[in-house]
Amino acid sequence: MKVFSGTSNRPLAQSICEYVGIELGKSTVSSFPDGETFVKVEENVRGEDVFVVQSTSPPTNHHLMEMFIMMDALRRASALRITAVLPFYGYARQDRKDQPRVPITAKLVANLLVAAGADRVLTMDLHAQQIQGFFDIPVDHLYAAPVMYDYLKQKKVDKLVVVSPDVGGLKMAHAYSQVLEAGLAIVAKRRKSATEIESMAVIGEIRGKSILMVDDLTETAGTLTAAAALLKKKGARQIRACVSHAILNDLGIERLRKSNIDELITTDTVFRPPIDGVKITTLSVAGLLGEAIRRIHNNASVNSLFEFKGGRTS
Repeated sequence: MKVFSGTSNRPLAQSICEYVGIELGKSTVSSFPDGETFVKVEENVRGEDVFVVQSTSPPTNHHLMEMFIMMDALRRASALRITAVLPFYGYARQDRKDQPRVPITAKLVANLLVAAGADRVLTMDLHAQQIQGFFDIPVDHLYAAPVMYDYLKQKKVDKLVVVSPDVGGLKMAHAYSQVLEAGLAIVAKRRKSATEIESMAVIGEIRGKSILMVDDLTETAGTLTAAAALLKKKGARQIRACVSHAILNDLGIERLRKSNIDELITTDTVFRPPIDGVKITTLSVAGLLGEAIRRIHNNASVNSLFEFKGGRTS
């Protein structure tokens, strides 16, 4: 077994290798003067079970292309099996035609991964569950919830209510409320554009409670910060947000600095430099991904990784 990494999240790939107990595969990733990506695998992979770790975080297109090129190099070097490990699957929000003449880019990315040489996909907290069905190869879909759960249990938060910041995240919020033995509430919203929310309302009892908002990803933090402002107005005592993928841009960071969110809990699925003025707790999913890689290599069941503390994350 060999694990290789693109440039999007090398610290996570390194941590995965430490968990598995192997060295990170040697490869060179560079660019030509015109911006074209060049990849060279620096060790023999003939007949090996190979895993390529690459989050498709910004710059998304660059990181995706890098992954395709690396997998093509491995396939041409006679790797036995190539598993694409995407801790964060980009383009997952474009999973359906919600208006005329638009693409289903999540499906296009699935096709490109297979065309580049992927025999299997390992990913985490997809934006939409149905993306697994876009592939005709095996997909192992993990959840960051067990890692989040362990952290939240240590906090021993009383009067906890789990809140979904939109109706789409209700299933995830319900799963968290079950295992944390907490209440459940929803913030109903109407989206004006990709960065603006128009109107919101809270369904559920949140006055005097400690709030845990859960979502799969945040970028501009518009939904989270608007929901937090509304929850505070309705009498919430303390507000935490729990997000699997925090791909924060400048607008998102600025909004979080001014928001009512006391703590943002996230994971290292995407690499993020330190951010001042925002309390961000980053939990590592390296152990979870490392265990899945080990089991896939040994043809063992990955199913038990979906179960935790008597609950299921899906």
